[in-house]
Amino acid sequence: MNQEIPAYKLQFRVQLSATRRGARLARLLATEELRAWGLPFEAPAQVIAELAANAATHGCVPGRDFRLAVLSDADTLRIEVTDAQGGRLPAPRGRGVRESGHGLVLVEALADRWGVCRGPFPCKTVWAEFDLPMWGR
Repeated sequence: MNQEIPAYKLQFRVQLSATRRGARLARLLATEELRAWGLPFEAPAQVIAELAANAATHGCVPGRDFRLAVLSDADTLRIEVTDAQGGRLPAPRGRGVRESGHGLVLVEALADRWGVCRGPFPCKTVWAEFDLPMWGR
């Protein structure tokens, strides 16, 4: 069975160090790319910041980077962050009193969809999608 892979017209990909500085740079670079594409960037920038911070904090393997991809077609903006910790899959935590661990709750609230894919070994990709027609495109 052939599964169609969507062809995104706009693509931005970058590999960054799995550090706090790399996570910050991911947000800054992607925000400028979204701005250049003429797409809304406030909510996607927050999602990128959260996923990149998670990759640098929880997906970090010494000597391994993380990858950010920002992809768009006429209907969808997709954000993908790939890190080297395929054995640790993320899940949103409850809304307790903890000071950290609420990042995926934020992703869930801002994005229309999100999920995680394993592979290629030893990696995983956490993705989030935004429906663009809802933003007046």
